[in-house]
Amino acid sequence: MVHVVLLRGVNVGGHRTFRPTVLCAQLEHLDVVNIGAAGNFVVRAPIARAELRAEFARRLPFETEIMICAGHEIARIVAHDPFADERPSTDVVRFVSVLSRAPRRAPATPMTLPPRGRWLLRVLAVEGRFVFGLYRRHMKAIGYLGALDGRFGVPVTTRSWSTITAIARVLANTKP
Repeated sequence: MVHVVLLRGVNVGGHRTFRPTVLCAQLEHLDVVNIGAAGNFVVRAPIARAELRAEFARRLPFETEIMICAGHEIARIVAHDPFADERPSTDVVRFVSVLSRAPRRAPATPMTLPPRGRWLLRVLAVEGRFVFGLYRRHMKAIGYLGALDGRFGVPVTTRSWSTITAIARVLANTKP
């Protein structure tokens, strides 16, 4: 099974920095493809999730949350396109947050933050471990994204829709 690995909070603002190309070279036996610099990987060799998590944790020079999804889960959400009804805008980013595990209770959706005034973050839908939403290009939006952990009760990592579709393109070009 092909896996997608997303590292939380790496290579951002000079904190928890590493070189993804070096990590890929160390994980050559797993046929790993790096996507961008923010900790996005497609692992094409068969491996159990627990073993994969251990492989990444052992090689990273710091501790971080390691979210692992089956490749078919990412392919499914891209094929479904939860943003099909949203018009693209230059000041709004479409995002997918991946939860470390399914929440015991997800908050009601849609959810808008702040709850009054001009919205900076909107959660449109939740499907299992995936949260779909929009945020405005504004510094305060980062704080609202960070608050998703508390709202869902589990660690969360967020990627733009364009990053998710880039991952899906690599998955589409991967032989089963």
